Amino acid sequence: MSRDAPTLPTIGDVARRAGVSTATVSRVVNQPDSVREIPRAKVEAAIAQLGYVPHAGARTLKSRRTGTIGAIFPTVDNAIFAKAIDALQHRLAEAGHQLLIATHDYSPATEESQAVNLLTRGADALVLCGTGQRPALLARLRARGVPVVHVMSWPPPPGLACVGFDNARAMAPVVRYLMDLGHRRIAMLAGLTRDNDRAAARLTGVRAALEAAGLPLPAGRVVERRYALAEAREGLQRLMEATPPPTAIVCGNDVLAFGALFEAQRLGLQVPRDLSIVGFDDLELASHVQPALTTVHVPAETMWRRAAEHVLALLDGREPPPAAEVEVSFVVRGSTGPVATRASKGAHAAGPPRGR
Repeated sequence: MSRDAPTLPTIGDVARRAGVSTATVSRVVNQPDSVREIPRAKVEAAIAQLGYVPHAGARTLKSRRTGTIGAIFPTVDNAIFAKAIDALQHRLAEAGHQLLIATHDYSPATEESQAVNLLTRGADALVLCGTGQRPALLARLRARGVPVVHVMSWPPPPGLACVGFDNARAMAPVVRYLMDLGHRRIAMLAGLTRDNDRAAARLTGVRAALEAAGLPLPAGRVVERRYALAEAREGLQRLMEATPPPTAIVCGNDVLAFGALFEAQRLGLQVPRDLSIVGFDDLELASHVQPALTTVHVPAETMWRRAAEHVLALLDGREPPPAAEVEVSFVVRGSTGPVATRASKGAHAAGPPRGR
């Protein structure tokens, strides 16, 4: 047998229960600081007793806004994006906005469709990762006048508002440090560079730093893999099959570095005596693995809060803060060390086992 749907409490029900006008209830919901303490307390008590929830559609019709901000990430299966979501959510909630999240798995086509989906559902603004979106999507957003901020990339292309860092330039101190330790056979375990401007820039940065020092980065010392531990382990094994093998591996992010570290240990290599490994992001786990991971620290919380500030300024009609470059820093830990001499390598001079 079917039952009639329960009647939801209305703003009028709240007003009658609290003994105030519906206008007062509306102000308590939307601008609580504008209502005196006693009537505000009565309204809040009535809302709690009745289980009243404001009608989003009515608020949208009145303000022409939904109070929602869309953010599209490549994935949520990565702690760096979990930090991003947390920072965005906290800052937007402080300003009374709701965060809507979508992912695209590094597919520009999916990113475009997700952006349209968010806008269809009333998102007032969008936060996007990187600057590699399809031109058609960027043109559509401009035509609609949608506030957009791009995060994690720098410098900003013409016409785009960015909060981020120079991914290519961030690799220069990594390469210089490894060279100062005596490394010359330096390899790159990169993320997939297709449709990922950040991964491509990091690879470009490593190549440029080596070329500046007169060192090549041959094809055999570059492997691209998805940001997953299993793929990183396979990628490390592939790099170490070279003759002679690299003495240092620069990884496109910490996930790749963790996988490389685990596989190096499985192959019987001692890190950093036989192989130095560098990551990128400085995830929480980086300082807890053994040996602790040398990596590039990205101030994720600061960066994403600044992105939220930019969007909020645009929505409030204020002059937004200028495009902002955040500073990354190189953190040296135990996974890197001087290149081993032939005598100290001993049995490891011939390289690791080839098979799994």
